[in-house]
Amino acid sequence: MAGTLAVVGEKWSLLVLREAFLGVRRFADFQRILGAPKAVLTDRLGTLVEQGILRRVPYQAEGERQRHEYRLTTKGTDLYPTLVALMQWGDKYLADDGVAPLALEHRDCGAPVHLGLVCDDGHELGGAREVRAVPKAAAVSSR
Repeated sequence: MAGTLAVVGEKWSLLVLREAFLGVRRFADFQRILGAPKAVLTDRLGTLVEQGILRRVPYQAEGERQRHEYRLTTKGTDLYPTLVALMQWGDKYLADDGVAPLALEHRDCGAPVHLGLVCDDGHELGGAREVRAVPKAAAVSSR
């Protein structure tokens, strides 16, 4: 967990990822939406690219110099459940008057989307009290 937080645990990194999942790709759009200082945004985008979560793709608008946009990699899209979990927690405990600012819907059928804990046998779990942490042999031997 510590390694993950070192990569994406900073506020601006998570906000950049949220916007990337919402379709934002260009530096100026990230800056306009987030209001992040230019130096901070540059640093966070650089870190996310360096870690393989985003990739820089060149583009050039007609009559302008070449620029780069930022696209999620497979490694980046694998973070989506993490952001949804944080969103669900915030909606439950921080939303004003219990009204979430954004709803997630299944693109095909329109049903609400939510995360849950499910074991490999298909049982839905109610929370941490139904889970047991078991050290794996490789993890134990590397300590």
